[in-house]
Amino acid sequence: MSILDLAAVGRGESIAESFAGSVELARVAERTGYRRVWYAEHHNISSIASSATAVLIAHIAGRTGTIRLGSGGIMLPNHSPMVIAEQFGTLATLHPGRIDLGLGRAPGSDQATTYALRRDPAAAESFPRDVVELQGLLGDESPIPGVRAIPGQGTHVPLYMLGSSLFGAQLAAELGLPYAFASQFAPRALNEAVTIYRETFKPSDQLAQPYVIAGVGAIVAETAEHAGEQLEAARRLRARALFSRGGQKLSEADIDAILASPQAAAIDEMLTYNAVGTPDEAGEYLEEFREHAVADELIVVHQSNSVENRLRSAELLTEAIDPTGD
Repeated sequence: MSILDLAAVGRGESIAESFAGSVELARVAERTGYRRVWYAEHHNISSIASSATAVLIAHIAGRTGTIRLGSGGIMLPNHSPMVIAEQFGTLATLHPGRIDLGLGRAPGSDQATTYALRRDPAAAESFPRDVVELQGLLGDESPIPGVRAIPGQGTHVPLYMLGSSLFGAQLAAELGLPYAFASQFAPRALNEAVTIYRETFKPSDQLAQPYVIAGVGAIVAETAEHAGEQLEAARRLRARALFSRGGQKLSEADIDAILASPQAAAIDEMLTYNAVGTPDEAGEYLEEFREHAVADELIVVHQSNSVENRLRSAELLTEAIDPTGD
Protein backbone atom coordinates (compact mmCIF):
# COMPACT_ATOMS: atom_id res chain seq x y z
CA MET A 1 0.00 0.00 0.00
CA SER A 2 1.28 3.43 -0.98
CA ILE A 3 0.14 7.06 -0.89
CA LEU A 4 -0.64 9.57 -3.62
CA ASP A 5 -0.23 13.06 -2.16
CA LEU A 6 -1.72 15.98 -4.08
CA ALA A 7 -0.29 18.52 -1.62
CA ALA A 8 -3.90 19.54 -1.07
CA VAL A 9 -4.58 23.04 0.24
CA GLY A 10 -7.63 22.98 2.50
CA ARG A 11 -9.93 25.90 3.17
CA GLY A 12 -8.14 28.32 5.46
CA GLU A 13 -4.77 26.66 4.88
CA SER A 14 -1.75 28.17 3.14
CA ILE A 15 0.42 26.52 0.50
CA ALA A 16 3.31 26.59 2.99
CA GLU A 17 1.15 24.66 5.46
CA SER A 18 0.31 22.18 2.70
CA PHE A 19 3.99 21.57 1.96
CA ALA A 20 4.76 21.12 5.66
CA GLY A 21 1.91 18.63 5.77
CA SER A 22 3.33 16.74 2.80
CA VAL A 23 6.65 16.38 4.63
CA GLU A 24 4.86 15.05 7.70
CA LEU A 25 2.71 12.71 5.60
CA ALA A 26 5.84 11.21 4.02
CA ARG A 27 7.36 10.78 7.47
CA VAL A 28 4.20 9.05 8.69
CA ALA A 29 4.30 6.81 5.60
CA GLU A 30 7.95 5.98 6.21
CA ARG A 31 7.38 5.23 9.89
CA THR A 32 4.28 3.08 9.41
CA GLY A 33 5.46 1.02 6.43
CA TYR A 34 3.80 2.45 3.33
CA ARG A 35 5.75 1.43 0.23
CA ARG A 36 6.04 4.78 -1.58
CA VAL A 37 4.60 8.29 -1.82
CA TRP A 38 3.90 9.86 -5.19
CA TYR A 39 3.06 13.45 -6.15
CA ALA A 40 0.93 14.49 -9.11
CA GLU A 41 1.55 17.28 -11.62
CA HIS A 42 -1.47 19.57 -11.78
CA HIS A 43 -1.57 23.24 -12.78
CA ASN A 44 -3.80 26.24 -12.02
CA ILE A 45 -5.87 24.41 -9.39
CA SER A 46 -6.02 26.42 -6.18
CA SER A 47 -6.54 23.35 -3.99
CA ILE A 48 -3.51 21.39 -5.34
CA ALA A 49 0.07 22.60 -4.80
CA SER A 50 2.15 19.81 -6.40
CA SER A 51 2.67 21.56 -9.76
CA ALA A 52 6.50 21.68 -9.52
CA THR A 53 6.57 17.94 -8.88
CA ALA A 54 10.32 17.26 -9.07
CA VAL A 55 11.05 20.20 -6.75
CA LEU A 56 8.56 18.92 -4.19
CA ILE A 57 10.04 15.41 -4.39
CA ALA A 58 13.52 16.84 -3.75
CA HIS A 59 12.29 18.82 -0.77
CA ILE A 60 10.62 15.80 0.84
CA ALA A 61 13.42 13.36 -0.03
CA GLY A 62 15.82 15.57 1.90
CA ARG A 63 13.57 15.36 4.97
CA THR A 64 12.99 11.60 4.91
CA GLY A 65 15.42 8.70 4.91
CA THR A 66 14.22 5.50 3.25
CA ILE A 67 10.77 5.67 1.69
CA ARG A 68 10.47 5.67 -2.11
CA LEU A 69 9.22 8.94 -3.60
CA GLY A 70 8.14 9.74 -7.12
CA SER A 71 5.73 11.26 -9.57
CA GLY A 72 2.21 10.06 -9.98
CA GLY A 73 2.71 11.45 -12.43
CA ILE A 74 4.72 13.78 -14.56
CA MET A 75 2.60 14.84 -17.56
CA LEU A 76 5.24 14.16 -20.19
CA PRO A 77 3.65 16.18 -23.04
CA ASN A 78 4.26 19.28 -20.90
CA HIS A 79 8.04 18.69 -20.99
CA SER A 80 10.86 17.43 -23.16
CA PRO A 81 12.15 13.93 -22.29
CA MET A 82 15.63 15.43 -21.89
CA VAL A 83 14.51 17.83 -19.16
CA ILE A 84 12.69 15.10 -17.24
CA ALA A 85 15.68 12.75 -17.58
CA GLU A 86 17.94 15.43 -16.10
CA GLN A 87 15.52 16.25 -13.28
CA PHE A 88 14.89 12.67 -12.23
CA GLY A 89 18.50 11.69 -12.90
CA THR A 90 19.46 14.40 -10.42
CA LEU A 91 16.93 13.10 -7.89
CA ALA A 92 18.12 9.51 -8.32
CA THR A 93 21.76 10.54 -7.91
CA LEU A 94 21.02 12.49 -4.73
CA HIS A 95 18.70 9.79 -3.33
CA PRO A 96 19.78 6.47 -4.86
CA GLY A 97 17.25 3.65 -4.86
CA ARG A 98 14.39 5.88 -3.73
CA ILE A 99 13.03 7.59 -6.87
CA ASP A 100 10.15 6.51 -9.15
CA LEU A 101 9.04 8.19 -12.38
CA GLY A 102 5.35 7.80 -13.14
CA LEU A 103 4.27 9.22 -16.50
CA GLY A 104 0.96 10.43 -17.88
CA ARG A 105 -0.09 12.07 -21.12
CA ALA A 106 -2.92 14.35 -19.93
CA PRO A 107 -2.16 18.08 -19.71
CA GLY A 108 -3.03 18.29 -16.01
CA SER A 109 -4.69 21.63 -16.74
CA ASP A 110 -7.29 23.48 -18.79
CA GLN A 111 -6.85 25.03 -22.27
CA ALA A 112 -5.75 28.44 -21.01
CA THR A 113 -3.18 26.85 -18.74
CA THR A 114 -2.01 24.64 -21.59
CA TYR A 115 -1.25 27.83 -23.50
CA ALA A 116 0.54 29.34 -20.49
CA LEU A 117 2.70 26.20 -20.31
CA ARG A 118 3.52 26.66 -24.02
CA ARG A 119 2.37 23.10 -24.48
CA ASP A 120 1.69 21.99 -28.05
CA PRO A 121 -1.85 20.51 -28.06
CA ALA A 122 -0.57 17.83 -30.43
CA ALA A 123 2.24 16.78 -28.07
CA ALA A 124 0.19 13.91 -26.67
CA GLU A 125 0.36 12.20 -30.07
CA SER A 126 4.11 11.65 -29.63
CA PHE A 127 3.73 10.36 -26.07
CA PRO A 128 4.71 6.72 -26.80
CA ARG A 129 7.83 7.85 -28.67
CA ASP A 130 8.71 10.30 -25.90
CA VAL A 131 8.42 7.57 -23.25
CA VAL A 132 10.85 5.37 -25.17
CA GLU A 133 13.22 8.32 -25.64
CA LEU A 134 13.08 9.15 -21.94
CA GLN A 135 13.75 5.53 -21.02
CA GLY A 136 16.79 5.57 -23.30
CA LEU A 137 18.11 8.82 -21.83
CA LEU A 138 17.98 7.21 -18.37
CA GLY A 139 19.64 4.04 -19.67
CA ASP A 140 23.22 3.23 -20.59
CA GLU A 141 23.12 4.42 -24.20
CA SER A 142 21.43 7.61 -25.33
CA PRO A 143 18.93 7.26 -28.17
CA ILE A 144 20.13 10.61 -29.54
CA PRO A 145 23.68 10.54 -30.99
CA GLY A 146 25.93 13.02 -29.24
CA VAL A 147 23.40 13.88 -26.53
CA ARG A 148 23.49 12.61 -22.94
CA ALA A 149 21.35 13.44 -19.93
CA ILE A 150 23.81 14.55 -17.25
CA PRO A 151 22.78 13.58 -14.60
CA GLY A 152 20.43 10.89 -15.85
CA GLN A 153 22.31 8.51 -18.09
CA GLY A 154 22.84 5.16 -16.41
CA THR A 155 20.53 5.87 -13.47
CA HIS A 156 17.81 3.58 -14.82
CA VAL A 157 15.10 5.38 -12.86
CA PRO A 158 12.13 2.97 -12.99
CA LEU A 159 9.25 4.14 -15.16
CA TYR A 160 5.56 3.60 -14.37
CA MET A 161 2.76 4.15 -16.84
CA LEU A 162 -0.25 6.04 -15.49
CA GLY A 163 -3.66 6.07 -17.08
CA SER A 164 -7.42 6.30 -16.76
CA SER A 165 -8.26 4.74 -20.13
CA LEU A 166 -7.36 1.74 -22.27
CA PHE A 167 -4.57 3.63 -24.06
CA GLY A 168 -2.28 3.66 -21.04
CA ALA A 169 -2.96 -0.02 -20.37
CA GLN A 170 -2.04 -0.97 -23.93
CA LEU A 171 1.14 1.13 -23.93
CA ALA A 172 2.26 -0.16 -20.52
CA ALA A 173 1.75 -3.74 -21.72
CA GLU A 174 3.62 -3.12 -24.97
CA LEU A 175 6.62 -1.51 -23.23
CA GLY A 176 6.65 -3.94 -20.31
CA LEU A 177 6.14 -1.27 -17.64
CA PRO A 178 4.19 -1.31 -14.37
CA TYR A 179 0.72 0.17 -14.80
CA ALA A 180 -1.05 2.52 -12.36
CA PHE A 181 -4.75 3.13 -12.99
CA ALA A 182 -6.28 6.39 -11.71
CA SER A 183 -9.42 4.76 -10.32
CA GLN A 184 -9.41 7.26 -7.44
CA PHE A 185 -11.08 9.78 -9.78
CA ALA A 186 -11.81 7.94 -13.07
CA PRO A 187 -13.34 4.58 -12.14
CA ARG A 188 -15.19 3.54 -15.31
CA ALA A 189 -12.52 1.64 -17.25
CA LEU A 190 -10.66 0.10 -14.30
CA ASN A 191 -11.47 -3.57 -14.86
CA GLU A 192 -11.25 -3.50 -18.64
CA ALA A 193 -7.93 -1.65 -18.58
CA VAL A 194 -6.39 -4.04 -16.05
CA THR A 195 -7.59 -7.06 -18.04
CA ILE A 196 -6.09 -5.72 -21.27
CA TYR A 197 -2.82 -4.89 -19.52
CA ARG A 198 -2.44 -8.31 -17.93
CA GLU A 199 -3.47 -10.26 -21.04
CA THR A 200 -1.18 -8.39 -23.47
CA PHE A 201 1.83 -7.69 -21.23
CA LYS A 202 5.26 -8.21 -22.80
CA PRO A 203 8.23 -8.76 -20.44
CA SER A 204 10.97 -6.11 -20.50
CA ASP A 205 14.36 -5.48 -18.92
CA GLN A 206 12.57 -3.54 -16.19
CA LEU A 207 9.70 -5.95 -15.48
CA ALA A 208 9.24 -9.68 -16.03
CA GLN A 209 5.59 -9.94 -14.95
CA PRO A 210 2.68 -7.47 -15.09
CA TYR A 211 2.34 -5.23 -12.06
CA VAL A 212 -0.84 -3.24 -11.35
CA ILE A 213 -1.22 -0.30 -8.99
CA ALA A 214 -4.81 0.85 -8.42
CA GLY A 215 -5.71 4.27 -7.06
CA VAL A 216 -8.33 4.53 -4.32
CA GLY A 217 -9.56 7.25 -1.99
CA ALA A 218 -9.61 6.96 1.79
CA ILE A 219 -11.04 8.97 4.65
CA VAL A 220 -10.33 7.20 7.92
CA ALA A 221 -11.31 8.59 11.31
CA GLU A 222 -11.92 7.40 14.87
CA THR A 223 -15.66 7.37 14.22
CA ALA A 224 -17.78 6.72 11.15
CA GLU A 225 -19.58 10.00 11.79
CA HIS A 226 -16.37 12.04 11.64
CA ALA A 227 -15.32 10.24 8.46
CA GLY A 228 -18.74 10.97 6.93
CA GLU A 229 -18.37 14.66 7.72
CA GLN A 230 -15.01 14.71 5.96
CA LEU A 231 -16.51 12.92 2.95
CA GLU A 232 -19.12 15.62 2.66
CA ALA A 233 -16.37 18.25 2.83
CA ALA A 234 -14.56 16.38 0.04
CA ARG A 235 -17.73 16.42 -2.09
CA ARG A 236 -18.01 20.17 -1.60
CA LEU A 237 -14.35 20.67 -2.54
CA ARG A 238 -14.84 18.63 -5.75
CA ALA A 239 -17.94 20.64 -6.62
CA ARG A 240 -16.02 23.88 -6.16
CA ALA A 241 -13.16 22.66 -8.33
CA LEU A 242 -15.34 21.21 -11.10
CA PHE A 243 -17.91 23.95 -11.47
CA SER A 244 -16.04 27.19 -10.77
CA ARG A 245 -15.49 29.08 -14.03
CA GLY A 246 -13.23 31.99 -14.95
CA GLY A 247 -12.07 32.69 -11.43
CA GLN A 248 -15.65 32.92 -10.17
CA LYS A 249 -15.95 31.88 -6.53
CA LEU A 250 -18.96 29.74 -5.73
CA SER A 251 -20.85 30.54 -2.55
CA GLU A 252 -21.88 27.88 -0.05
CA ALA A 253 -25.43 28.23 -1.38
CA ASP A 254 -24.14 27.58 -4.92
CA ILE A 255 -22.42 24.41 -3.70
CA ASP A 256 -25.60 23.31 -1.93
CA ALA A 257 -27.54 23.74 -5.17
CA ILE A 258 -24.99 21.77 -7.21
CA LEU A 259 -24.97 18.88 -4.74
CA ALA A 260 -28.77 18.78 -4.76
CA SER A 261 -28.89 18.68 -8.58
CA PRO A 262 -28.14 15.98 -11.17
CA GLN A 263 -24.67 17.57 -11.50
CA ALA A 264 -23.74 15.85 -8.25
CA ALA A 265 -23.56 12.55 -10.15
CA ALA A 266 -20.28 13.64 -11.76
CA ILE A 267 -18.79 14.33 -8.34
CA ASP A 268 -20.01 11.11 -6.79
CA GLU A 269 -18.70 9.07 -9.72
CA MET A 270 -15.22 10.43 -9.02
CA LEU A 271 -15.61 9.19 -5.44
CA THR A 272 -16.80 5.70 -6.47
CA TYR A 273 -13.80 3.91 -4.98
CA ASN A 274 -13.41 5.39 -1.53
CA ALA A 275 -12.70 3.72 1.81
CA VAL A 276 -14.62 5.81 4.34
CA GLY A 277 -15.09 5.06 8.02
CA THR A 278 -13.26 3.63 11.00
CA PRO A 279 -9.97 1.77 10.50
CA ASP A 280 -11.72 -1.62 10.44
CA GLU A 281 -14.37 -0.41 7.98
CA ALA A 282 -11.79 1.18 5.68
CA GLY A 283 -9.47 -1.80 5.92
CA GLU A 284 -12.23 -4.23 4.97
CA TYR A 285 -13.19 -2.04 2.01
CA LEU A 286 -9.61 -1.85 0.72
CA GLU A 287 -9.15 -5.62 0.91
CA GLU A 288 -12.30 -6.05 -1.19
CA PHE A 289 -11.22 -3.32 -3.60
CA ARG A 290 -7.80 -4.89 -4.13
CA GLU A 291 -9.48 -8.14 -5.18
CA HIS A 292 -11.96 -6.26 -7.38
CA ALA A 293 -9.14 -4.36 -9.13
CA VAL A 294 -6.86 -7.43 -9.35
CA ALA A 295 -4.15 -5.10 -8.05
CA ASP A 296 -0.67 -5.89 -6.80
CA GLU A 297 -0.53 -2.59 -4.93
CA LEU A 298 -2.98 0.08 -3.82
CA ILE A 299 -2.04 3.76 -3.92
CA VAL A 300 -4.27 5.64 -1.52
CA VAL A 301 -5.31 9.29 -1.73
CA HIS A 302 -6.17 10.38 1.81
CA GLN A 303 -8.97 12.82 0.98
CA SER A 304 -9.59 14.30 4.39
CA ASN A 305 -10.28 18.01 4.50
CA SER A 306 -7.17 19.25 6.36
CA VAL A 307 -3.52 18.43 6.84
CA GLU A 308 -4.22 17.24 10.38
CA ASN A 309 -7.02 14.92 9.29
CA ARG A 310 -5.00 13.49 6.37
CA LEU A 311 -2.13 12.63 8.68
CA ARG A 312 -4.52 10.96 11.10
CA SER A 313 -6.23 9.07 8.27
CA ALA A 314 -2.88 7.69 7.07
CA GLU A 315 -1.95 6.59 10.59
CA LEU A 316 -5.33 5.05 11.40
CA LEU A 317 -5.44 2.98 8.23
CA THR A 318 -2.31 1.12 9.29
CA GLU A 319 -4.18 -0.11 12.36
CA ALA A 320 -6.31 -2.26 10.07
CA ILE A 321 -3.92 -2.99 7.19
CA ASP A 322 -0.18 -3.61 7.24
CA PRO A 323 0.98 -1.40 4.32
CA THR A 324 3.89 -3.77 3.62
CA GLY A 325 1.50 -6.61 2.87
CA ASP A 326 3.18 -8.91 5.39
